[in-house]
Amino acid sequence: MDGFKELKTIKKQTDTFLSSYGMNYADINQRRYIDFFLNEMASGLAGKAPSSLKMLPTFIHYSGSIDTKKQVIVLDAGGTNLRSAVVSFNKDFKPCIRNLSAADMPGAKEEVSKEEFFDVIAENISSILHFSNSIGFVFSYPIEIFPDKDGKLIRFTKEIKAAQVEGEFIGRNLISAIERKNHKSGHKIVLLNDTVATLLSGIAAYQQRLYDSYAGLVLGTGMNVCYMEKNSNILKIKSYEKDHADKLQLINVEAGNFSKGPAGEVDKIFDKKTLNPGTGTFEKMFSGAYMGSLATELLKTAAKQKLFSRAACRLIKDMKTLFSKDIDIYLNYPPLQGSMAAYIKKIDENDRIKIYFLFDNLIERAAILTSIVLSALIIKTGKGYNPCSPVCIVAEGSSFYKMNNFKSRVEHYLRLAIGKDRIKVKGMPERFYEINRVENAVILGAAIAANII
Repeated sequence: MDGFKELKTIKKQTDTFLSSYGMNYADINQRRYIDFFLNEMASGLAGKAPSSLKMLPTFIHYSGSIDTKKQVIVLDAGGTNLRSAVVSFNKDFKPCIRNLSAADMPGAKEEVSKEEFFDVIAENISSILHFSNSIGFVFSYPIEIFPDKDGKLIRFTKEIKAAQVEGEFIGRNLISAIERKNHKSGHKIVLLNDTVATLLSGIAAYQQRLYDSYAGLVLGTGMNVCYMEKNSNILKIKSYEKDHADKLQLINVEAGNFSKGPAGEVDKIFDKKTLNPGTGTFEKMFSGAYMGSLATELLKTAAKQKLFSRAACRLIKDMKTLFSKDIDIYLNYPPLQGSMAAYIKKIDENDRIKIYFLFDNLIERAAILTSIVLSALIIKTGKGYNPCSPVCIVAEGSSFYKMNNFKSRVEHYLRLAIGKDRIKVKGMPERFYEINRVENAVILGAAIAANII
């Protein structure tokens, strides 16, 4: 390739293709989709108008204090692992994590009954039950939370095989299993998901930092967010909020299911090929479980439109599905490993550059989509006006931290949307925020939930 002019031509060809399929990040109107997201949030909180955002109440109220004399038991049920530990905090609010253990998640390998499922979990914590009567249980599957902070499983995901557990209350069944093993009763359990735990970890980690509010973001295999909402604004639980109207409650947004995002034609083609078409359409545009497959679909579509040379089009036609990490490896050019490395020697430099631009566009678009969600959350809190007490965003997930320059890209688009580089319009003051990472966020969040039962 010779010089800037040719590079400019290649970029224009790539952008033209992306725009023709509605996939160009540069065509996304941030403000428009922030408003869409805010409207869906309001509808979800009201519980009347249809909304793609479930806006699930957690019945966990914000507490700015931690009882440093209290120790609690935590459980973390993820995709394949079940972790447990005992957690306490010292006088400087530093966590002490003890008796940390991991076991296979029941139902991960073979079908188990309801009793078998809960017996495995009860056995996992049997040796630490004497440490505390308070248990924080991070259950990273779709659950409906009730005012007593127990949760009813809606359905299992992540290939867990325990059909009898679906529709059951997790906390009360675990208590029954504990009692079956001749342990004393009296334990209290609070159920929460990993996004809620991520937010709560910020309260634990930054006790000596003045924040106006907190939000949690998980962008890994999937995508979701959590924030703090005034009970009086949660109209669908009006009977509950009468006694708690002024309190702040954590809301699990279930953001991955947002249906009004800027989906392009390739997104729609890809969605139809997934296991659950029509659900989770927003997170399918940029979360880790889908990014590799979406990139493959984008390359194959570009090849059909003859964006590449004949040789490259033939290779891409027969290309196997990529993994999300293959995109990151390719953008760290030249890719020395991963699935794409094998193609480098077989295509010319112009094709390699076009692939680079396509992949980089997906990452840039992911950053804009993430900024749309976070901007809406910060606006909805009504907080963050004071630079001395910003909103704390705790971010978790491999995709957030491993995608190419992703955190800095998200911060750029947040500045454009609600920060100092925003378009100054009437009624839209600058918001202040910080994006933080907390070590052992899920375990710490579970401990905080148990601490404030």
